[in-house]
Amino acid sequence: MELGQKLRQARLEAGITQRQLCGEEITRNMLSQIENGSARPSMQTLQYLARQLGKPVAWFLEEEGAVSANLQVILSARQFFSKKDWEKCREILQAYREPDDLLDQEYRLLQQETLLSQAEQAAAVGKKPYALDLLSEAETVAERSLYDTQNRRRLLLKLQLQPDADILAQLPGLDEELLLRAEAAREAGDLTRSEALLCSMENRHTPRWAAAMGEVCFARQEYAAAAKWFQDAEEIYPEQTLPRLEQCFEALGDYKLAYHYACKQRK
Repeated sequence: MELGQKLRQARLEAGITQRQLCGEEITRNMLSQIENGSARPSMQTLQYLARQLGKPVAWFLEEEGAVSANLQVILSARQFFSKKDWEKCREILQAYREPDDLLDQEYRLLQQETLLSQAEQAAAVGKKPYALDLLSEAETVAERSLYDTQNRRRLLLKLQLQPDADILAQLPGLDEELLLRAEAAREAGDLTRSEALLCSMENRHTPRWAAAMGEVCFARQEYAAAAKWFQDAEEIYPEQTLPRLEQCFEALGDYKLAYHYACKQRK
């Protein structure tokens, strides 16, 4: 029996409606998708549902062999993570096998946090090169994770680490990567993430940054704010910003400025 079927069976046996089971945690539509097998719950959601139904999580997964092996790895890794035994946690995670739609994101998050904690320990005893190696490995994991904790910045702030000049030179800047990710998030329609990434950049005074922030505001129909950012970038990026400025002022009802930017595009 598949996970969704077992979930539905347990709910019916408990005499609970979908609405009652959902509570404030998940939507009824999501629960329906899980029960009919068209969606899989996250581990957090499955733990919530199991608690509500009075069943252990393993009961839902015991016949899903590909998942159960990884589940044991995650449960064991959690124990050592909670004890702050980073070395043992990292060792256990080596037994995890991808892909696993249900557990991959928790696996990557555990990897990131374990590597960061090991890097913190290494830096605290003066092993800066080793700390940077661990940090680099954590960044590689972060590229495949939904939970990008901005590892370099987080570690440097957490440790208040003052690298020597030669070590600092080994750390590539975050800004270019953050900007690219922000643009990708905006194109995917995730404006909140796009803005958060832009605000995480160290240098927020470049025309390219202003143009990118202008696009986020424009997509939200915040035309006054968008116009301000586009004006800051128009000298360097006229092809992108002038049409946007015309659209912004037209939407704001300032037809004089809209006409002004329309004319500038023809020059």
